[in-house]
Amino acid sequence: MDPAPVDSTPVPSVSALSVLDLIPVRTDQTSADAIAASTRLAQTADELGFRRYWIAEHHNMPAVASTTPPVLLALLASATQQIRVGSGGVMLPNHAPLAVAEQFAVLEAAFPGRIDLGIGRAPGSDPVTSHMLRSGAAQGSSSVDTFPDDVRDTIELMSPGGMVLDLRGRSYPLRATPHATSAPETWLLGSSMYSAQLAAALGLPYVFAHHFAGQGTREAMQTYRAAFRPSEHLAEPKTFGIINAVVAETAEEAERRALPYIRSMIRLRTGQGLEPQELVEDAEREGIAPEHAGIAQAIRGSWAIGTPDVAAAKVRELAEMVRTDEIMISPVSSAYVGSDPRRVETREETLRLLAGALLPGSLLPR
Repeated sequence: MDPAPVDSTPVPSVSALSVLDLIPVRTDQTSADAIAASTRLAQTADELGFRRYWIAEHHNMPAVASTTPPVLLALLASATQQIRVGSGGVMLPNHAPLAVAEQFAVLEAAFPGRIDLGIGRAPGSDPVTSHMLRSGAAQGSSSVDTFPDDVRDTIELMSPGGMVLDLRGRSYPLRATPHATSAPETWLLGSSMYSAQLAAALGLPYVFAHHFAGQGTREAMQTYRAAFRPSEHLAEPKTFGIINAVVAETAEEAERRALPYIRSMIRLRTGQGLEPQELVEDAEREGIAPEHAGIAQAIRGSWAIGTPDVAAAKVRELAEMVRTDEIMISPVSSAYVGSDPRRVETREETLRLLAGALLPGSLLPR
């Protein structure tokens, strides 16, 4: 077996931070509350000079409200000034490529130069929900089998020139929007070698899901860089890293705030249903069962939990592994009993403290 290629890409210092948001729903929140809290979090990231704010796509999960990225991105782009907003990602097998292209072409027209389209291959839901999502689509809708072609079609449809179909010898022009002057930046997302190889073959920016995969990041990035083919979209490999983070003034408070999400991930990995995210005090009463201690340790091993200095060191470690100057933070801090349901100040604090430790020049006056 040949050894993995050696990545000689220079390792720059972290100069850009971004945010990944699943719009978590706590036990004390409605969907409206959770969306309001995420809107405030996006505004915080914008004020702090973060580069991007991405929304994931998940369906039929009591703990997650990020079901429709394009709708949410329109809301967040309207509520912010400079930050790029995007999908992390749209699960293309759930949708017809033309529908995705139209949605993101409209977003780019409304907010030119601020839209990212991150595309994933996973369903982001259970099999029944996936079937319901796809059953209403037109015949020939997207599936994992046609994923590479669907990615190409989506990108081409969003371009100013659109695409031309050959219908029995006749040319049929098809565009996502009538007169585009720019297109969203398209990224390929994944947690496997398949996605790394496809992104390299298509010459697209690529992001590996380190925040939930935890392992395989270095190998995926080496594969992507070694196999990358320049394209009209991108001249050289482009990527960033993603990490779950909980940052507080003290290590003890950071650990407390991380506990609800750790318990949620334990339930997920042990085949239990995902419930709305617990508040800190409720999670502390339940704790972690002794038989799940090993799972908890494995889950938190790749996270950035602790004081600003400790968390910043973990972020720099990931930046060195991925060999990039941009890291996307998934702030997984929960709230305390009695908190404002329309805001999650502990998530906002994670962004402020981490930006202060890594990008002190980007901070605006509080």
